Amino acid sequence: MTSLSLTPIAIPAEDERLRSSVRALLNEIVSSIPPQIRARSWNGFDPSFSRELGRRGLLGLTMPVEYGGGGRSAFARFVVAEEMLNRGAPVGSHWIADRQSAPLILKYGTEAQKQFYLPRICRGDAFFCIGMSEPNSGSDLASVRSRATRNGLGWVLNGQKIWTTNAHNCHYMIALVRTSGRSDDRHRGLSQVIVDLSLPGVSIRPITDLSGDAHFCEVFFDNVQLSEDALIGQEGNGWQQVTSELAFERSGPERLLSSIVLFNEWLAFLRTEKHVSAPSKRLAGKILADLIPLRAMSVAVTGMLAAGRSPNLEAALVKDLGTALEQSIPAAIADDLSARQDNAIPAELLATLTYLVQVAPSFSLRGGTREILRGIVARGLGVQ
Repeated sequence: MTSLSLTPIAIPAEDERLRSSVRALLNEIVSSIPPQIRARSWNGFDPSFSRELGRRGLLGLTMPVEYGGGGRSAFARFVVAEEMLNRGAPVGSHWIADRQSAPLILKYGTEAQKQFYLPRICRGDAFFCIGMSEPNSGSDLASVRSRATRNGLGWVLNGQKIWTTNAHNCHYMIALVRTSGRSDDRHRGLSQVIVDLSLPGVSIRPITDLSGDAHFCEVFFDNVQLSEDALIGQEGNGWQQVTSELAFERSGPERLLSSIVLFNEWLAFLRTEKHVSAPSKRLAGKILADLIPLRAMSVAVTGMLAAGRSPNLEAALVKDLGTALEQSIPAAIADDLSARQDNAIPAELLATLTYLVQVAPSFSLRGGTREILRGIVARGLGVQ
């Protein structure tokens, strides 16, 4: 049984000071973007924006200076990410690489891999996607069937990945694959490989969702020849590596703030009313009362990551609770707006609401379904 550790912690003052420069940048670049576009935020793909962040030293903040990074703690990245998401900046192009691919390569990669990939990530010149989910596997990562087989040139990769965000726009994928055994071997025989998505045999097909976006993708591997150094970490250690990686994916502010642009726009609308209704005031208070402790939990997990720990249990809990809040906000705001007698609701607020209502069901799917996360928490606490 594992004990749950979420001790409240303050973000260091030196990292808090980053907010002013980040806000100035966002005022310069993001303010003119309509809210229904900003609501896409970490799915918003804008390579020029990512390169500008790299030029200003706002990517790779946790990477060592010798690899082009900022040499700072995880708290610095938390501050930057929180500000970006709160304003709805288009961070999707660099998001995965900066959040989890770079830390994974730093922890498990060879020196040659670190020298090649990390400076490019820090400059905003290398974009990564996540190769985990597969058809008929979903969140059951241990059942993946994609396979990399050794040959004289390195590895031959065959298989398929799905729900791979922005794969059609990325340069690389870190894929969880089998390098030995069978799918019913579960955790044994899994490894991670870095796949150059421009290689022959890689084909990518975007999937259009209900909102009209097409950032989810199917990715197919047909006898893709990878070099020997495509393997990251130790062969057969993929399960340990990928669970360590998921702590970065599940615990950040993006698991709390997917609906924050809508919330901000709704609050701005309330401020224009002469008399804000009591139900609207109660709803605003409830959302803030839920958000504040969840943010404190997310900061606590960031502190654990900064200390070199792997808070898989705590990250799963934050992700489950955070996405529940994210999903509740569009429905609650829709009820509030529909209760009004007049129709004087800004068109951009309605467009933002429409988008979030359509995509909110996915919040509890990406990064691990609610059922998977609750199973992790239950097992960790010894109640399953």
